[in-house]
Formats: sequence, structure tokens, C-alpha cells
Amino acid sequence: MTTAAAPAPKYAVGSLVHARGREWVVLPDSTEDLLVLRPLGGADVDVAGVLPGLETVVPATFAPPTPGDLGDQYTAGLLRTALRIGFRAGAGPFRSLASIAVDPRPYQLVPLMMALRQDTVRLLIADDVGIGKTVEAGLIAAELLAQGDARGLVVLCSPALAEQWRAELRGKFGVDARLVLPATIGRLERETPYGQSVFRPDGAYVVSTDFIKSPRHREDFLRNCPDLVIVDEAHTCVADSTAQVSARTSQQRYGLLRALADDPDRHLLLVTATPHSGKEEPFRRLLGLLDARLVTVGFESRAGRELLAQYFVQRRRADIREDFQDGAHFPSSRDSAEVSYTLHRDYRALLAEVLAYARETVRSADGALQERQRWWSTLALLRTLSSSPAAAVGSLNTRAGVQEADTPDEADRTGQSTVSDPADTDSAQSADEVPGSLLPTATPAVAEDDSDVLDADEKARLVAMSEAASRLAGPTRDTKLKKLVATVTELLDSGYRPIVFCRYIATSDYVADHLKKVLNKRGSEHPVAVASVTGELSPDMRLNRIAELTGTDENGEPAPERRVLVATDCLSEGVNLQESFDAVIHYDLAWNPTRHEQREGRVDRFGQRTDTVKALTLYGADNPVDDIVLKVLLRKHERIRRATGISVPVPQQAESAMQAVFEGLILRGETPSFEQEGLFEREQLPAAEQLELAWESSAEREKASRSLYAQNRIKKEDVAAEVAEIRAALGTGEEVREFTRRALGALRGMPADRKQGGFTAHTDALPQGLRDAATAALGPRHPRPVVFHDAPSAPRGEVALTRTDPVVTATARFVLDTALDEKFPAWQRPARRCGVIRTSAVRRPTTMLLVRHRFQLSLPTRDGGVRTQLAEDARVVAFHGRPEAPQWLPEEEALALLEARATGNSDPGFAVDHIASILAALDTGLMDELRLRSKAAAKELEASHHRVRSAARARLAGLKAAPQGDPDVLGVFLYRPAATIQLGADA
Repeated sequence: MTTAAAPAPKYAVGSLVHARGREWVVLPDSTEDLLVLRPLGGADVDVAGVLPGLETVVPATFAPPTPGDLGDQYTAGLLRTALRIGFRAGAGPFRSLASIAVDPRPYQLVPLMMALRQDTVRLLIADDVGIGKTVEAGLIAAELLAQGDARGLVVLCSPALAEQWRAELRGKFGVDARLVLPATIGRLERETPYGQSVFRPDGAYVVSTDFIKSPRHREDFLRNCPDLVIVDEAHTCVADSTAQVSARTSQQRYGLLRALADDPDRHLLLVTATPHSGKEEPFRRLLGLLDARLVTVGFESRAGRELLAQYFVQRRRADIREDFQDGAHFPSSRDSAEVSYTLHRDYRALLAEVLAYARETVRSADGALQERQRWWSTLALLRTLSSSPAAAVGSLNTRAGVQEADTPDEADRTGQSTVSDPADTDSAQSADEVPGSLLPTATPAVAEDDSDVLDADEKARLVAMSEAASRLAGPTRDTKLKKLVATVTELLDSGYRPIVFCRYIATSDYVADHLKKVLNKRGSEHPVAVASVTGELSPDMRLNRIAELTGTDENGEPAPERRVLVATDCLSEGVNLQESFDAVIHYDLAWNPTRHEQREGRVDRFGQRTDTVKALTLYGADNPVDDIVLKVLLRKHERIRRATGISVPVPQQAESAMQAVFEGLILRGETPSFEQEGLFEREQLPAAEQLELAWESSAEREKASRSLYAQNRIKKEDVAAEVAEIRAALGTGEEVREFTRRALGALRGMPADRKQGGFTAHTDALPQGLRDAATAALGPRHPRPVVFHDAPSAPRGEVALTRTDPVVTATARFVLDTALDEKFPAWQRPARRCGVIRTSAVRRPTTMLLVRHRFQLSLPTRDGGVRTQLAEDARVVAFHGRPEAPQWLPEEEALALLEARATGNSDPGFAVDHIASILAALDTGLMDELRLRSKAAAKELEASHHRVRSAARARLAGLKAAPQGDPDVLGVFLYRPAATIQLGADA
């Protein structure tokens, strides 16, 4: 069965029509029976469908300016910028650039170019923490949506990151996504008509992965899921089937992604900074979502690596450092150092007692199961005691989770997930509770009712250890805490704002409480704000706690510059803290080097204004637990990273190597030599030797294979030049700022500069139409005056000075609408369509025209067809002399006229006559030149599309750009020499 094509519309795409009392532009998707129209100068939200058979539709032309509609020296610039801000579909090869508020760095365009090569986009974006994976995924999504290759979008992420993703999509990419979470699903279902799904294929959503994988919602989601899916922290959706750490949750997530990937037409972007946990199987399963061949292909061969390179992009900081030589906010270096302390004698005595207890307990175990249970419970006690007295007390008073295990393997799985930091663990966000170490030592036969029983001596010993740990609290006996106080004080005095990362909730709260007391002693000259954020708080509560620490208070006072955030690893992934903090202290050593990278990535990332960030690792010089972690894992990881420039995941042998070293410490009482540089020379540690060899071998393999990745073959500089040209045509950030401030000033908004940058304005004094639009965007209870930020994003109720911010957009539209409609009061029309300016910038009469071109773009589609789209462009042209014999100027000289400032007044009657003569010449000769320029611009546009598509190896057949109708003349401005210059006949 075939479907007849819709009849061609009577009006061509891009032509002007008059209907419903106004002028419209005909858009693609129009047919003979239904015209899809956008108001001239309007936005996408104003698009309407008109039935020519039922409503009157007639051809229209763009009205020329009125000679008497004269403005001042700023008129032309305001009108031009208002027009360009209004463009929502750029003419250039990257259609989305007109609707996004982010200025991508050259390296961030590489994944986009890789995506343009594919018919169905399937990519794993695995760049380092902090260099912009969210922006890269957002760029691809925005471009697919703008080109019509995708209808809708869904982001799957953890609930802790959902609000951040929604803010990023809205603030940077102009995508207004709905949150689908346990807390919002009830409202969404009530708002949805009965029998319909919350999801629509053409909608935009940010969805909790764990919520939507449940059987109740999964099938409905799969039936109605949009055709573009972004999966954040994708590594949490696969697990090693042998280790089975968090296996059930990971398998449900993987099953959901597998079902989504089985649709061959669905675009799938996987995003993670840790794609490879050191275990091959989870990595292969992740890649298999992109292409089934990647599950089994050998990466040792060139063909295998080239196949991987089509789907996998991964850059380290060293790869992209050159892209930040222009003063962009990205740290030039990370100053890392180790800070040691020596245990207090009482702390050392308790640690020795715990080690003795651990040795006796494990050695006296009855059977393999009890041995593994006791092993993990004593290891939990050792780790919590190394963390803090508070964590140790909590562990000694909490039943061990491994007690529920029925087999030794199950005990190991539980222990790994609660005591260690395995690379393939589900997430750090809920793993900060203190692991219990309390186990019964009496057998069920001794107990009267099979309940957990401790014999009297065992109980007394544990109580004594708990009481001893309690007495260690405070900086007097807890020298780790004392060293932290000194380290934090030094950082604060140097102007840094640190984050202190702890392993456990109990430790984080303990540290925060003591820092508040010590740093804010009575008489302190500079108070310090301190807050603790842990997994005990919901994701929203965490963000609110951070906002309370870093944002303005209820009286509008700014946050204190001297501030400290204490947190667990619930903040080590996803949450961006670079705007408020610039140093990291590892109070507790992670038992996985990747966790340290994630922590430091919270501040060492794009957007950080401090040139050198700090990363300090605190450790006990005489604490054998810290020594093992440092030497077996952390220092080796850092050494390999510095030697190869690559941060290589911990190999699979890491767990067994750590086990071997801890067994030597606990079972045989072998204390590592603290003078040794490393432990790998010790004959009794073959597992550690194997770990080092495997680690270095992995580093060499990855270093060799990276030369074949696709991203190294794309000339990002060529693409960046195209992007820069497009962004310049749409208006620079400085232009947007100056336009907004000047327009609001003219409209009685009374802007005032802020010391922190940006300015404030009083929206209540604006004209009603603009005031209503601002209130709708900011909310009825927004702060007054409104803060306008020199940043790509702004807090709720404030404005970011970007072309896509709703308030900026509303201002530009109001300025353009009132310029085109002379019925508005004069004070509400800061821009006019005509002007005569006396200036010293010219030496002879010069005319400038503000022209809008419309183009019909024919773009090859991924299925071999051609899609028609409408594009607009604003150009400034200028000529010397009389309009009957113009001498046309180069484009750069025409643009320079926008900066010309008046040095004298012109007689209004004289001005009207001269503008009238220029307008009359439009019909006699000037329009012919403008038509030629429109054709030339179309050729430039087509060539630009061709260059980008060639670089991306995308389809070229059918690519064409053609002018649509005569260009619109929006403004006519005559610049006359200043009166001090001898005037000639042209005067």
C-alpha cells in the first residue's frame, strides 16, 4: 500500500502571506490545504495552522520603513541585535546554534561531527570528568532536534541529577523537559487525559532510571519513548555477571537499555567518565548497546579498534588543554599533594587492639562462611576506625550486613559492596552509611531461641572498644581532625574554598560539627560557613543545603567567601561545584582511585575561575590501613597517570591484591614497611605484583589504541571556524549584554551595574507587555530588582545574559515589534527603522541598510531523502554617495558604522527628505543589488553546509540553498559627516 504525497502548497516556503490581520512566513510542512505559518518576527511558540479554504489568505510584502520614523545613534544597533536574537533557526550548517546558550569549545564539536556521520546515532561519550560531556550530548540532541532527525528527547539519569539535567537542557539548549520521578508521576498522570501515556514520542523528559525500570512503568515507557535517548552515568547500567555487585539493579537497568537499543531507528547516547571499570565484560556489554559486533570483536586488531572508534569518544584533560588558551574558565593545573599526620598514642593503642581482635576473631572462625563473615566485619571496623571515632562507634553498635549471607560467596559480595569501593558498584550516592561490624560469636546451639548472642567477654570487649573510640573524639586525641583544621585554615587564608570528602555519613557530620566550632571560636576575625551534605539527605535537600551555603541569604546578602563544604561521595558524581569551590581534601582514602578522580572533578572542570585548583590527600603516616591503600592503589594509579597521561581504570586483580595485603596485616600481623616506596618488591605479595603488571599493560594498550580513535581524525579547527562564523552572525555575548542593558534603560528599567558583574533592573516599570512576559518567565514572586548575570545560566527568578534566556528573548521581541509598529507610544520604541546621524566616523554621506534574507534549505536526510527547511539571516550593507549611483562598501566597513556615535544634530525635515529618496531608490536599483547579495549569501551558505558535511562524511546529494523572495529592508540609516568637515555637493 502506498500513501499519496500531500499536495504542494500554493505559497512557497519562506514566502509572506497576510491572514488574521497580520503578516506571516510560510514554513515547511505546509500543504495546499493547510498552511503552517509563523508571524513575521515571531517565535516558534507562535506558529499556527491556517486552512486557506476557510480563511482568507493573500500574498503579502514586507512594508518598507516610514521616512519620518527617525531614531537616534543607537537605533540601528538595537534593531539589528533584536532581529538576530529573534532567530531560532540559524542559516548555517549547525541549525541548533541559534537556539542554544552555550558557546562550544572546538573539542566539544567532535562528538557532534561523529554523530553526523551516522544514520542512527549511537555513541559512547567517555571524556574525563569535568570537560563537558553534558554539553557534548546536549549539542548532539539539539542538532538532531533542529534538523528534524529526532522528534523528542529523554534523559535517563539518577534522581539526584534530574533537576540539574533539566536546568542544563532549559538554560543551555532551550529544551523544556518534564521531570518524571516518583515525586512527580502522580501530578503528571493527573494532568494526562484518561487512557493516554505520560510520555509522547515528540516530548522532552528527564527520567529517573531506577523509577522507570520498574514493571509498572517500563512497558508504557518503551511503547511511547522518544526516538532520542541520553543515558547519564551509563556505567551503572551494566555489571559484571561474575561479581554480581548490585547485580539485580544493574540487570534491570541493562534490560531497559537493551530494549531501547533494540529499536534500530532510536538514537542512543551513553555518557560516562568511567566506561571501563577494569573488567572487560561490563565494558563489552555497554558497547554492545551501540553495535552488537563490539561485544566480541578483538580490539588488538586495527579493524577492531577502527570499529570501536566509530562509536567511542574519549579525551583526557591533556588532549583538550590547547582549547583553553583564550582565557576561558578552565584550570591550567591541579596542585596535588599528600598531607600526613601521626596517630595519637591512644588512637594507636585502639587501632592495635582492633587489629588483635580482628586476628583472633577470623582465626577462630568455624567454617568458610563464618570466616568470610568475620573477615568483612573486622575489615569494616578497621576502615571505620581509620575514618573517625564517630564512624567506629557506629560500626561497633551496628549489626554486620554480612551476617545475613548463606554462603561464603554471598558474604564476599555483600562485603565488597558495603566495605570496599568496587569499581562496578551501582553508585556512590547511597553507599555512605557506616557498615556494621557486630557479629554473634555464640553458635545457635548455645542460644536458647536461635537469636544473635554475644558471650559476656566478647560483649565487654566490644563495649570497651566503643567507649575508647568515643573518648578519641575531638582534635586533642584525633590528630587526623587536628591536621584537617590546620589544612583547611591554610587553604582559607590563601583564598581557597575547600570541599572535604569523607567516606561515611557519621564522619562527615562529625568533621563538620568540629570545624564549625574550631573555625568560629569566639573572637574569630573572619567567620567561616560550614555545611555537611550526605546521602542521608534527599537529592533536593542536598542541593538546597549547598545553595544555603553558597547563595544569597533571605536578606539578599551574598554568601561568605570563607566557606567549607563537608560531604560524602554522594556528591562525587554529577553535581557541579566549580562555581563555589576550588579545592578538594580527601579526608578518607577511597579504596578505588576512580573515586578520587570523581571527587576532584567536582572543582577541576570547565567553568572553574581559579587557575590552579588544589587536591590534598590526608593520610596517617603510622596507620597501616592507609599505607596499604596508598601504596597498592592510589600512588600506583597516580604514577601511571603521570607517566602515560592516561587515567587507567583499576584492573580486575585489584580486589585480590588488596585482599592479599590485608590478609598479611590481619592474619599474620605483617606491618608494611613505611620507609618503602612500594610494596610490590615484597616476595610474599605475588598478587600485588600481578596487579602492577596488569595495570601498566592496560595503560600501554590504551595509549597505543587511542591513535586510531575517530576523534583524532576530525579537524576540529575547521569545524570551529564554521561555528564561530555562525555565532558571530547570531550575535556575540557582549552584543546581547549591551543590547539588553540599553533596551531596558530606554524602557524605564533603570539598570544598575553590580560589583559581581552583570546588572540589576526594575521590571515593574517596564511597558505592560514586556513586564507580563518577564513575570511569566521569572515567576510572580521573583526578587526585585531582577539580577542579570554575565553567565550562561542563572538561579531561578534571575536572568542569564544569553540570547536564549526568556527575558532577553522577550526584550528583543518587544523592541523589534515596537520598531515595526508606529502605533506604540514613543518611549516604548527604543529602536526605529530610520535615522540620520551626523558623525566624525564618515567623511562623505554613507547609507546603511539593515536587510533580512530568507533561504530555502534542501538538506539530505539520513534515509536518502531531502528535507526542506527555512532559514533567516540578517546582513548590514552600506554604500557611499547618492542612492542612484551607490559605491558599495566591504562588509567590515558597513559593520563599523554600527559603532559610529553622533557628534551633531540633523534637521528633521532634511532627514525625512533624504530617507524618502533612499526608499524610492529601492524600487529603481538598490533592490537589484540586494537580490544579487541574497544569491551570493545563499552560495556561501551552501558552501558552508558542504564543508561541514564533508568533514563529517555525511550525505551531500540534494544539498542546496536558495534565496526565497526579495530580502526585507528593515532599516535605513544615513550617516553624514560632522559639521566641522568641509561638505561637498552631497550635503
